Amino acid sequence: MSDGLPRRIHVGYALGSLATGTFGTVPGLLLLPYLTDTLGVAAGVAGLLVLVPKAWDVLVNPVAGRISDRWGGRRPYLLGGGLALAVLFAAIFAAPYGTGAGAAAYVAVAFLATATAFAFFQVPYVAMPAEMTDGYAERTRMMTWRIAFLALAILVSGAVAPLVVSAGGEGIPGYRWMGLFSAGMIVLGALGVYFGTRSIPAGPVRESEPSLRAQLAVATGNRPFRLLLVCFVIQAAGIGTMLAGVKYFADHVIERPDDGPTVLFACFVGPALLVMPVWRRVGLRVGKLRSFVSASLIFAAGALLLVAAPALPAVAVYLVVAAVGCGYAGQQVFAMSMLPDCIAYDTVRTGRRQAGVFTGLWTAGETLGLALGPGIYALVLQLSGYVSSASGEAAAQDGTARLGVLLGFTVLPAVVVALPVLVMRGYDLTEERLYGDVHVVAEGRPAG
Repeated sequence: MSDGLPRRIHVGYALGSLATGTFGTVPGLLLLPYLTDTLGVAAGVAGLLVLVPKAWDVLVNPVAGRISDRWGGRRPYLLGGGLALAVLFAAIFAAPYGTGAGAAAYVAVAFLATATAFAFFQVPYVAMPAEMTDGYAERTRMMTWRIAFLALAILVSGAVAPLVVSAGGEGIPGYRWMGLFSAGMIVLGALGVYFGTRSIPAGPVRESEPSLRAQLAVATGNRPFRLLLVCFVIQAAGIGTMLAGVKYFADHVIERPDDGPTVLFACFVGPALLVMPVWRRVGLRVGKLRSFVSASLIFAAGALLLVAAPALPAVAVYLVVAAVGCGYAGQQVFAMSMLPDCIAYDTVRTGRRQAGVFTGLWTAGETLGLALGPGIYALVLQLSGYVSSASGEAAAQDGTARLGVLLGFTVLPAVVVALPVLVMRGYDLTEERLYGDVHVVAEGRPAG
């Protein structure tokens, strides 16, 4: 496996982020408002309906990882899982039962099925970099491309999806058109990564642990992986909380319900696309861990500054959101480039190829965190007295509810993203340690 993969492979692999970015963004952005402001579901119940189906991935993702480790390689799952994901995603917003309890139950079942399909796409997809290259720096280059495409997917799906809802007539008809638009994005990503990586051979097949239980024990016994996973999952909950609050923040804080979500997303993701090369240079200079911590703290500081949004001019709010986006870009790049390092560390220590189990746990944790975010935000809305609506437009809210909207979008994500950085004090998987262990194993002595 080459340490210098050609750019077409970087791009081909990165195209898969069009699918993961769309599924990760649109439900987090619009599913909660769809339930509370279109289907008339109470905020607390809506939060559960968003949380429970994605929490299911905690169980199904490790299974998907084990299956892709043992049968059929990675790429066939990208095609089958991706196309199934697109069809089921559109079904979430089909609303065949109108509004009310029946509609809420339908959304929950459709979202559960979609989350299952996503597991069989995402887990093999995330496992691939550890098998495509042995290069420590090459993984950062791959993740720079991947996160750039992820940012593009977030920008297009997150900024355009609300516009599609409006152009489609608002309410249920608008959301149906939005579901079809997002499904098209997912299909493009699935086909792009499937055909774009066709020239990459599968990683060497090595013996794996005999049972899923044994594999999970090995994964959780990998200390660098365990620390990174805990930090990333908690941070995903903070990011998910902020994502869930975008439309509410636009409606009730900056009072721009029509174009607010689109402008906020453009300010969040646009600068992120520009700073990817900068983050890569920073990583080469100061290391992945320090860069990851710095990016996380930039995100948290920006989110905390947004608590002053009611007193700031709109341009200042958008500039702070851009700073948050720059932090998010770096946080994603370095977390995702450290993950394959942890998988490679396990491989050289054990001689077993089981990347799917590691990425199964990783994606399960990430999905759970992103699902917890809307659940947490919905709880804040419920406690602050947010009033739901079945009209397709947000109802007027009192001062307490608007305060809940603001704090859930600012202070809460800042704290949840910043605090788990403390966990990373014990992370010590540097390039020197990783390749030192490779050298030791090659000589036949146990790796430390």
